[in-house]
Amino acid sequence: MPPKFDPNSVIEVFVRATGGEVGAASSLAPKIGPLGLSPKKIGEDIAKETAKEWKGLRVTCKLTVQNRIAKVSVVPSASALVIKALKEPLRDRKKVKNVKHEGNISMEDVIEIARIMRPRSIAKELKGTIKEILGTAVSVGCTVDDEDPKDIQEQIDDGEIEVPEA
Repeated sequence: MPPKFDPNSVIEVFVRATGGEVGAASSLAPKIGPLGLSPKKIGEDIAKETAKEWKGLRVTCKLTVQNRIAKVSVVPSASALVIKALKEPLRDRKKVKNVKHEGNISMEDVIEIARIMRPRSIAKELKGTIKEILGTAVSVGCTVDDEDPKDIQEQIDDGEIEVPEA
């Protein structure tokens, strides 16, 4: 028989989920079942937590489990933040496939996203994190201030665009 769980231990579990939707309990069961939690209830908690801001976007959720009680917090990825900044209308992911995110975000939005992502960035300075977000904008397929994000990255390297230090 497995050893009893220590009620004071804190376990963190990361799960990818679509915002505002109850995921399949079968996909949560292998991660959450051994902790003595109900996958169906956790799925509903995740849906409730992500419904407001992240509806329709794939986000990573962090489950902090202590004493068989799970707290759900959203850990947004750079791409989720960029798509959210585009302020696109909601769409049904079951009907609309392979969406091209054509839109425009401002440089202020990019700097704001970089500040949110700063603790999880690998870059030494905020300038590097801003360039990471611009790279994400390239892969999402949007423009920044009506320019190609690659051009803005080069302008930052050349010193033509000033970026804040912190």
